Amino acid sequence: MVSHSVWIVGTSRSGKTARLVEQFCSWVQPEKQYTESFYTKKAGRRKGVQIPEFLDLKQTEPGVLVLAANDDNRRELGDIIVTSTLGKYPVRAKTPLGFFQDEVILFWPLLINLLNLKAQFPVRLRPETEQELATKLWRPQLDEEILRIAGVNESRLVRRILDLLQLAAYSGTHCEDIAQILTRGLRDNTTNLEPEFLASLLLDWRNWCLERGLLTYGIITELYSQDLLSDRNYQQHLNKRYQVVLADDIDDYPSVARLLFELLLDQGAVGAFSYNPDGAVRLGLGADPTYLEGLAERCRVEILTGPPPESLGEQAKQMVELVTEPMVLLSLPEIVHSIQTTSRAQLLRQTAEVIANAIQSRQVEPEQVAIIAPGLDAIARYTLVEILVKQNIQVESLNDQRPLVSSPVIRALLTMLALVYPGLGRLVDRDAVAEMLVVLSRKQQAPENSSLLTPNSTLLIQHSSFSTDIDPVRAGLLADYCFVPHPDRPNLLPVSTFERWDRIGYAATTAYSEILQWLEEQRSQQELRLIPSPISLLDRAIQRFLWNGSNLPYEQLAALRELLETAQHYWEIDTRLRQIAPVETTPHTTIIEFIQLLRRGTITANSYPVRPIGGARKAVTLATIFQYRSSRRSHRWHFWLDAGSPLWAKGGAATLFGAPFFLRDRLGEPWTAEDEKLAEEQRLRRILADLLSRVSERVYLCHSDLAVNGQEQLGPLLPLVNACVTHSVI
Repeated sequence: MVSHSVWIVGTSRSGKTARLVEQFCSWVQPEKQYTESFYTKKAGRRKGVQIPEFLDLKQTEPGVLVLAANDDNRRELGDIIVTSTLGKYPVRAKTPLGFFQDEVILFWPLLINLLNLKAQFPVRLRPETEQELATKLWRPQLDEEILRIAGVNESRLVRRILDLLQLAAYSGTHCEDIAQILTRGLRDNTTNLEPEFLASLLLDWRNWCLERGLLTYGIITELYSQDLLSDRNYQQHLNKRYQVVLADDIDDYPSVARLLFELLLDQGAVGAFSYNPDGAVRLGLGADPTYLEGLAERCRVEILTGPPPESLGEQAKQMVELVTEPMVLLSLPEIVHSIQTTSRAQLLRQTAEVIANAIQSRQVEPEQVAIIAPGLDAIARYTLVEILVKQNIQVESLNDQRPLVSSPVIRALLTMLALVYPGLGRLVDRDAVAEMLVVLSRKQQAPENSSLLTPNSTLLIQHSSFSTDIDPVRAGLLADYCFVPHPDRPNLLPVSTFERWDRIGYAATTAYSEILQWLEEQRSQQELRLIPSPISLLDRAIQRFLWNGSNLPYEQLAALRELLETAQHYWEIDTRLRQIAPVETTPHTTIIEFIQLLRRGTITANSYPVRPIGGARKAVTLATIFQYRSSRRSHRWHFWLDAGSPLWAKGGAATLFGAPFFLRDRLGEPWTAEDEKLAEEQRLRRILADLLSRVSERVYLCHSDLAVNGQEQLGPLLPLVNACVTHSVI
């Protein structure tokens, strides 16, 4: 029997997604098989095209499941399909985990009957809340001896144990079988904790969450793969809802996705899948490309040959050979340059200068340049951004994962909470008060050259169009003389308390008085219980001091959205826990724990929307290898930062603890040094092939002899640096 499903294989930017959409259009729009003009209505039949006779999609019911590797790709793929079909066929575009989550919540009543759960609506735990609750649950068992054996601190150990549950769920493994797999995989390693102990912690955590209706990604995936997919009622509903499945970049999917695809194909659905042998970006983070590749046996395989002609993909084979066989005497083409310095500080400055000179001389546009590094520390990020911004060149940090509390605006709002609610005085100090005064007294000013402002010039707005009525010096004086610390009721006194308050100035005095008056009003309303929750207070402060009718930069808007979404989620979880098991605590314990959670440097989940609305920003892209490959972007010029770093073989992303044990083709097998070496060689080959397919004109290998810690850099790309043309910096 000829399969109507299609398996599309190709390297990066070889047209896999376009072929996927083309195949879908040929299925759902058979009228397109007639070469018919919309205006003349003259038709001619095209031959040799087979249409599945069983495919009968209704334009009023969603019968198409579209999956993409991440959320950005999901939106883009959904837009392309809607545009190609003129919006006639409703499609449901999701990531695999997003689809699992929606299905678990939709069929939660069925799961209640199957697992005898308490009838309550489920609430998904965000990663930051998941770790905090797991730490509280396990703290009695994670004593100092356990932490000594593990060799890591408490927070890292908790994260590592939670990752095991997630990896097991992605591989389709029961939570009860984790101990058995870890026992086989760690049998030669005596420095780790007992697998039975880890499994017991995870079982306690899973049961604790299900009793309270709390869902994590790991629990969601396990419920879907182990309970829903095997239920006949759910299978019938799934068969009625979806007749077509499209999956792009399937090499980044967890292995349980294959169970879903095989079930749909068994029930008569038709599928189109794209696979990139040079992809596997999320290998080590839950993806299982080898197991997913087995799905090709059920499909008609199409191979898209070669990289696009406008890329440097043809150079990949030669560069990989030079890396794997350093003794081979090969020279790289002139399109590959190098920037070499002794120290990393010199490297960062020279790299930024080369980019600035090229952009100012019109050799390349800012949006056509990408800086890619195996790991971006705060010093490198700050240095590159500051040098380029001073040259009026914007920089876009791709998916910048920074702690929420790193934003001064967020720190100021947290200090404001501690000044309004009683019992939070120990969370406030003079420096925090001074910073709050500076941030809350900001005013927007029109820039000197308003013609420079464009809809995308957010960095220009951020750096030039805001001033503050209370500068840091005056804020320090006010905090020193007018702030009264108190464990229960910290207070700000009137400006006249300072003997030389005339030195503060009219603008600063007026701004301080307005802030003081607003704080007093909020305290009185809080005592009268007129403030529903701290979330309402945060919103009031944002509206009064930060928003104030101004056009805030996107970065600050994203930080404020993250704060409000995180706070709303935190109090939602707190309400659920208090409903199930009321605890006797002080009224503002939750606020204290929330502030401490953020001040610990927690990286919160991304807010929605996760990118600016409108056209692409004219900015240089700054990203790690993992972030850049995940975004599927391409540029004319690439700058590979820290080319001599050993982290290039790691792919720029940490592999989760125990990830190799849960790959389906080697489930539970020990991970040896030889396996690690082979994995790094394969990962490096994929990285080089993928990145070279995403650059069209020039590559700069940026190398410093010494790393940021002063050690000599002897990474796997060093043969490339030595073999390419050295770029002379003027």
